[in-house]
Amino acid sequence: MNGEALGVIETVGMAAAIEAADSCVKSADVELIGYELSKGSGLVTIKIKGNVGAVKAAIEAAKISAGRINKIYATLVIPRPAKSLDRIIESESTVGIQVKKREEECQKEVEVIEKEEIQVQDELENQEKEVSEEKEKLVDPKEENVIEEDKKSIKKIKEENIHIDEQESDEVCNICHDPKCPRKKGQPRNLCINSEVTRG
Repeated sequence: MNGEALGVIETVGMAAAIEAADSCVKSADVELIGYELSKGSGLVTIKIKGNVGAVKAAIEAAKISAGRINKIYATLVIPRPAKSLDRIIESESTVGIQVKKREEECQKEVEVIEKEEIQVQDELENQEKEVSEEKEKLVDPKEENVIEEDKKSIKKIKEENIHIDEQESDEVCNICHDPKCPRKKGQPRNLCINSEVTRG
C-alpha cells in the first residue's frame, strides 16, 4: 500500500455500506479499495486507503452517516499496515479489486499493441528505404542521361524525316503522284504525263 493508512468500516447491510463508502470518499481525500461481503449476518466491509488523517476523518464521517441507516458493527484505522497484510486487504473476495486488475491488464495489452504497431511501422519504413535504395542502384544517372539523349536524337530524326517527306511531296506531281512524271508541284497541268490534256 506504499505506506498509506488503511481504513475499514463494517456495517450491517449493503445500504449502510454504500452510505459509508460515499461518506468516506466525499469527506476526505481517500481512495476506495472496494467492499467485501462476510459469510452470514449480512455484514459488509468497506476498505479505504490514504493519508492517516484523511482516513481517520473519513471513517468518523462514515460512522455518523451510515449509523443513521443501519448498525455499524466495527471500524478500524491502521496507520501503516505491514506489507504482508496486502493479501488480506486486496484479496480476490474484495469487490472492486477485480475491476482494477482488469484495467491494468487492458492497459498492458494496449501498451503491447502500441509497441507492435511501432515495430511494424519501423519495419515498413526500413522496407521503403531498401526499395528506394534498390531503385537508385538499378537506375544509373548516366544511363538516364543516355536515354534522354536517345529520345532527343529520335525526335530530331523524326522531324528531319517529316521535313524530307514534305520536300519530296513538293518535288512529285500533285496530279498523278507518279515519281516518273517530270511535272513538279505548281507547274502547268499539261506537263503531267498522265494528264488528259497531254494525252489528247
